[in-house]
Amino acid sequence: MLIKGALVVDPAQGLEAPMDLLIEDGKISALEPPGKISPEGHEVIDAQVTSNSKKAIRSEFDELLPKQIIKRWVLTPGLIDMHVHLREPGEEYKETIETGTRAAARGGFTAVAAMPNTSPVNDTASVSRYIREQAAAAGLARVYPVAAISMGSRGESLSEFGDQKEAGAVAVSDDGKPVMSSMLMRRALEYARTFDLPVISHSEDLQLRGQGVMHEGLVSLTLGLKGIPAAAEEIMVFRDLALAGLTGARLHIAHVSTAGAVELIRRAKAAGFKVSAETAPHYFSLTDAAVGGYDTNAKVNPPLRTEADLAAIKEGLRDGALDAIASDHAPHSTLEKDLEFEAAAFGLIGLETSLGLSLKLVHEGVLSLSQLIAKMSLNAARILGLPGGTLAVGAPADLTLIDLDREWTVDAGKFASKSRNCPFHGWTLKGRAVMTLVGGKIVSSEQSAVSRKGRG
Repeated sequence: MLIKGALVVDPAQGLEAPMDLLIEDGKISALEPPGKISPEGHEVIDAQVTSNSKKAIRSEFDELLPKQIIKRWVLTPGLIDMHVHLREPGEEYKETIETGTRAAARGGFTAVAAMPNTSPVNDTASVSRYIREQAAAAGLARVYPVAAISMGSRGESLSEFGDQKEAGAVAVSDDGKPVMSSMLMRRALEYARTFDLPVISHSEDLQLRGQGVMHEGLVSLTLGLKGIPAAAEEIMVFRDLALAGLTGARLHIAHVSTAGAVELIRRAKAAGFKVSAETAPHYFSLTDAAVGGYDTNAKVNPPLRTEADLAAIKEGLRDGALDAIASDHAPHSTLEKDLEFEAAAFGLIGLETSLGLSLKLVHEGVLSLSQLIAKMSLNAARILGLPGGTLAVGAPADLTLIDLDREWTVDAGKFASKSRNCPFHGWTLKGRAVMTLVGGKIVSSEQSAVSRKGRG
């Protein structure tokens, strides 16, 4: 297969230029300037739009573009979401590995890391193997299991990290629950270091959180809802950073939501700690004001914060304090969401909106396109030790083709996900994946968007 004339963006190679890319045997076999690869014998996907117009949209490439070409789709390494909940095994009425990976593929993701809070919890190698087998059977996005830190995620005794790594786990976490015991967290970091596994921290002090259901502030006071202070996150971020410094282990902070947490991570990095961190699109797209009207789709954990926190998240992404953007895709059915706000489950779905929301950072000038792709692909691959994240020759042909100018309206009713708990329903976003390939196989495509010319 030859993808012809795309604007290739590959942060790993410092590349942002029109290129042709050839796929053979599931791998990238050539990446050359336009016209250098013969189409003979290959299926050709034309990633450029032509017109009689003499005005090129991307003027910085005018000298390279024939004037009739007004737009090129952007070709990137396959996007990687390092934080999703696929609910299988145990809660397949919310999501399955098949429906979750179909949603991932539609969203432009070629790989996802599945958190362990399934039923049963992924605390044994057999669960990790089951997840990988189900993902292989679905044949859509790659799924990398994240194993539980503790048995049952109860925070009492460690699971067998070595067995889990052999079964395909790429990290350990009790995500959904914090490890409240500092001693157990220390032991987890020491044990994980033995196997070169990152420890993903769900940073939350349960005693400070109490019965809180949203951010503690003026909005919670106005709505009469119990609040969760920013300090509940920041105290645990500080503790885990201190333990990372003590042990020398690799620590990854999940779903960062507060300005204080961003600053703590920034200082830890400056001190040389082996720490990385992620945030999610809802933390730079929404504030706690979204809870107004008691919208349970805006009930997430950690909660949506203030405008000041939102600005700090954007700055953390800009200056590198935050390494990755992950959706924290957390599907729930109406059984868990169509309830009084206090009783509703935490979580929203994000695989099919993550790219569109994140591209707003490019449109707003917060990140360059290359920086965004690094945070949605390359950095996740590096943190978790995954193949992919680059378009280098010899790399797996996991690719995402994006139309930066496509305007579309979010319609949760048309999602591939089984669940509909999306606070962005009705939003108009700019930029969307038009084709996703895993191992050279097209797993999602908008046929109207891309010209497939058959064999050259």
